[in-house]
Amino acid sequence: MDVPFWVWAITIAAIVGMLVFDFYGHVRTPHAPTLRESATWSAIYIGIALVFGLLVLLFAGPTFGGEYFAGFITEKSLSVDNLFVFVLIMASFAVPRELQQKVLLFGIAFALVLRTIFIFLGAAAIENFSWVFYIFGGFLIYTAWAQARSGGHDEEEEFKENAFLRLTRRILPTTEDYHGDRMVTKVRGKRYITPLFIALVAIGSADILFAVDSIPAIFGLTQETYLVFTANAFALLGLRQLFFLIDGLLDRLVYLAYGLSVILGFIGIKLVIHALHENELPFINGGEHVTVIPEVPTWLSLLVIVVTLLITTVLSLRKNRRDAEAGLVSPTGAGDKGAGREGRHVAAPQVHDELPTEGRGDAPPTGRTAAVTGAEDDRARSGEGRHRPSSGAGG
Repeated sequence: MDVPFWVWAITIAAIVGMLVFDFYGHVRTPHAPTLRESATWSAIYIGIALVFGLLVLLFAGPTFGGEYFAGFITEKSLSVDNLFVFVLIMASFAVPRELQQKVLLFGIAFALVLRTIFIFLGAAAIENFSWVFYIFGGFLIYTAWAQARSGGHDEEEEFKENAFLRLTRRILPTTEDYHGDRMVTKVRGKRYITPLFIALVAIGSADILFAVDSIPAIFGLTQETYLVFTANAFALLGLRQLFFLIDGLLDRLVYLAYGLSVILGFIGIKLVIHALHENELPFINGGEHVTVIPEVPTWLSLLVIVVTLLITTVLSLRKNRRDAEAGLVSPTGAGDKGAGREGRHVAAPQVHDELPTEGRGDAPPTGRTAAVTGAEDDRARSGEGRHRPSSGAGG
């Protein structure tokens, strides 16, 4: 697939333009998006991705069009699973609902830059070393087995800070409370980062881990760098809106992890078969190609991905219906789109200048002051505010 430079330039400009529009049109003024707003813009971004796929189908042919759609659906499905981790991060840092949009958008932009770097590195490796397909395939098969074994996300799961996040806390002085939508603030003449910045670092560093299985997975469906990049970009665009649309339903997709493990395992096997066809390793068949097993066609990959996701969704809905009939309810407030894991709406603390908390790696986690609605509204308005402790990730 020969993609001219001007097509690359237009594509990148369009993606950057959508991110800029998203910021100035929705995120610049902090607000909690409504269900209707989230649904509308989610549909628009998915529609843009589908129209782009039709253009690939029209101008590049059915093979490349099928590869794009298979890659996009896979990346979007993995992104939905990743949203569960984002929910944990938002709850752990008690990020106010109206500020979550900014964290997500900046995190998505950061993720897009990182994934672009990984994509070009992966493409260069594949171009020069065919044995890389063995590594990608073996890793995806292991990831599929590990995900199926774990059964996905546990309802009592909590976000655990990674080494990079702990290093950030240790090096940079951090305020204990949120200061509006600012990521850096000045308190008594000294600059500090806010918990909003720490939450952004958490989202960005988490996406680095997500890319470890995401990038090999899509290279298993297409080796065209342009399709890998666009499928990733369109899967990430609209993820912010999708978060607010389905964050309360994520824990109801109880079998999603199993479905994704089937898809990752299938792609891993597909990569190993492709590696055998391109084999140059001297200790495998004397360095000759192994073509006994035919390569998996694009249409079969697309069919397996779509059917697996449909079965996963249907079985999840049936289980939820049975649980509802048995009187079981979601432990994470799934029915409440604005609720955290404790089922309470978290509002933004007011901007204030109080003594910050210095970033110390050996200091115990501290809580954050957050006003909550409900029965405590009167107390919150009177300035008493409920102290909401964080789950091992206080700012």
